[in-house]
Amino acid sequence: MTLHPALSDIDLVVFDKDGTLISFEAMWAPWARSLGARLEAATRRPVAGDVFAAIGFDPVADRVTPGSPLSIDTMAGVEERVAAVLRRWCPSVPAARRALADAWFEPDPVALAVPLADLRHVFGSLRAADRAIAIATTDDRDPTEATIAALGLSPFVAALLCGDDDGPTKPAAAAFAALCERVGRPVRRSAMVGDTPSDLRMAREAGAGLVVGVQSGVAERVELEPLADLVVGSVADLILRPTANPRG
Repeated sequence: MTLHPALSDIDLVVFDKDGTLISFEAMWAPWARSLGARLEAATRRPVAGDVFAAIGFDPVADRVTPGSPLSIDTMAGVEERVAAVLRRWCPSVPAARRALADAWFEPDPVALAVPLADLRHVFGSLRAADRAIAIATTDDRDPTEATIAALGLSPFVAALLCGDDDGPTKPAAAAFAALCERVGRPVRRSAMVGDTPSDLRMAREAGAGLVVGVQSGVAERVELEPLADLVVGSVADLILRPTANPRG
């Protein structure tokens, strides 16, 4: 297998997780719907519509809105937005806190992790070509580690940057730079692969050597192109399959 030519001067490939490696909708759409139902049961009020609007979930299209808190914020940030909605609906702040404590849960990081490509092949090919691999996500560390382990990717990954880590986190440019430093690769020889403009903007502002948008997540190609050096359908396109030689 051959790497995409764009990776020729790259030593480290940093991947976003949801929408890039695993299906965003498979993980977060069922969670949002279930959370809305649980919150309505806990509050005995029709709060789901306001909650969906606050976190950026479209229940009609059954998808997460590009650029919304659910697509780019940390779990703590999403939880705080939900809490703010409940404070408007509940008769008191303590009542809102109780309702959130009763209803809040996090999606199963293993059962709902649907890979968007043959990830072990992609990661194995990159490592075979001596490229280091890291993952940068706004998700918390424990579920991220569980997902990566369940997909059989842990042996390939040099470092993780997660939403509940100390220090700068996505989408801060300093977070990308710190991750490169942790792996021991220069930013200018590192690539970011992500499905949202915030992924790409982070890498661009940090001075990444390559910025790759993937169309497997929440953003459209037209949103990615202004920030990307390259836009591909999925991470599978980073590995080129050899073409058969014609018989002479």
